[in-house]
Amino acid sequence: MIATDTSSLSAYFGGQKGRDVDLVHDHMAAGSLILPHVVLAEALSAPDITPALMAIISAFQRATISDGYWERCGAARRLLRTKGLRARLGDALIAQACLDNDLPLVTRDADFRHYAAHCGLKLA
Repeated sequence: MIATDTSSLSAYFGGQKGRDVDLVHDHMAAGSLILPHVVLAEALSAPDITPALMAIISAFQRATISDGYWERCGAARRLLRTKGLRARLGDALIAQACLDNDLPLVTRDADFRHYAAHCGLKLA
């Protein structure tokens, strides 16, 4: 099982190349690709999304949200912000979903490195 963020998912559906795209492809084919809820919302909000792509994205398995998720997310984001590091809310929500579900994250977004260095996020 592996999670993806919107940058890698968009790259995959946009026909781009890269290690992250290969991982998305492989895990999608194996049925082991998980979407954090924020990624689902971001992907479905693309202005040019087709109904067929909406159906594909909506069918992905989603990360679970457990009690205390919001508090843990806030604490992790606060930790990074007190260190002067970039910690956007959407990234915090994605990182916490991965942490709570013990999922490595496939991403093109370098800001997730802060969650890996300081919060234990595994990057694929």
